[in-house]
Amino acid sequence: MPDKGKCLVVTGPTASGKSSLVMRIAEELNGEIVCMDSMQIYRGMDIGTAKPTPEDRRRVPHHMLDIADPDEAFSVAMWCERAEAEIRSILSRQRLPVIVGGTGLYLRALRHPMALGYSVSSPDIRGEMERLAETEEGKRTLHRRLAERDPRAAEKLHVNNVRRVIRALEVMEMTGKRFSEQAADSRPSPFDFVCFCLSMDRQVLYGRIDRRVHQMVEQGLVQEVKNLMASGVPGDAQSMQGIGYKEIIRHLKGEMSLDDSIREIQQNTRHYAKRQMTWFRREEEMHWLDAGSPDLAEQVLTQLKNGESL
Repeated sequence: MPDKGKCLVVTGPTASGKSSLVMRIAEELNGEIVCMDSMQIYRGMDIGTAKPTPEDRRRVPHHMLDIADPDEAFSVAMWCERAEAEIRSILSRQRLPVIVGGTGLYLRALRHPMALGYSVSSPDIRGEMERLAETEEGKRTLHRRLAERDPRAAEKLHVNNVRRVIRALEVMEMTGKRFSEQAADSRPSPFDFVCFCLSMDRQVLYGRIDRRVHQMVEQGLVQEVKNLMASGVPGDAQSMQGIGYKEIIRHLKGEMSLDDSIREIQQNTRHYAKRQMTWFRREEEMHWLDAGSPDLAEQVLTQLKNGESL
């Protein structure tokens, strides 16, 4: 059996400094960057997704950016298929795939590919359950429904983890198979991953998030959303539900002031960062890095040389 291709992963919460770190590492290790971000896939959504700058893209090749139209639904399975193809292409050029981003579900699906589960979707089924979940009683109803059909999955999912509860029920409706049994259909990954995750003092991270949101607005986030809406992208499109876009849409509809929308973006981003850290702490074989260290790149390179061969 041929050796698996080696990949480097750098992940962490939003605004923790992943992009600047991987630029140095990719240049040092003859790498190309594979972006692991569920919003950066969309064309025309640049400011609110904090896409790499044109200068960075010229310095190091970037992949998995601008691969979908903003009115297009894009699944985890679609992302994995495209990402795997890009990784194989990078390896064929004798270069190192450096996977960077904060979408934990993409990372898990890439490391533990599944034949089912992530690939099936039904907007009608999901929409009905999402409407039911708008109330506390509805959330409990959905969790009870899951417990009746798949006790193992329900035991692992809190009643307030609405998205995952709905996803488990949706998959069972589409496949006729318990969600907890989906792992039986997993296949080995064709790649070996060395994973690093940035951590940062929460208050420091929150301050960085707040400043980044102000920078996005100064760079033209409101106009970016206006342009998307003017081009015909519906406000309920999957892409427009991303943090930074849904709040500006409400502002443009006159439902809140710009200052209020900025505060809401900041708050929602802070909550998202907290969820990201919870997710990454559950990932196996993760090397943790203090994002506040002045020599992060050197730490990664040293660890790779001392025991994590690429």
